Amino acid sequence: MKQTALLKRSLFVGIALWAGVLLVHKPVSADPSKYPQFAQQKLPDNITPAFVSVDQLATEITAGEKPLIIDVRSAEEYREVHISGAVSAPLSEFSAHLENIPRDRPVVLY
Repeated sequence: MKQTALLKRSLFVGIALWAGVLLVHKPVSADPSKYPQFAQQKLPDNITPAFVSVDQLATEITAGEKPLIIDVRSAEEYREVHISGAVSAPLSEFSAHLENIPRDRPVVLY
């Protein structure tokens, strides 16, 4: 039970990071038609994401936290550019990666 809660917390910290990046940086024109299978998804009612800013994440990393950083964009986008140390787990394949996500450390999705 604790591991599931930690995984959910970690996943939503990642979602929060992504949201923070969008809010802090120049807005990008996202094209939901590129990813129609994900465009209308909603979180379950019993899950509330924890949003963090890029600055908060940087502070945590500087303080010694070692989150797993997962790039959920397409493999092509990952090859173009990604955060150093990030692993690729495209949303279209993400469910296959769930069992490999550690439950003992924070996870950041972007």
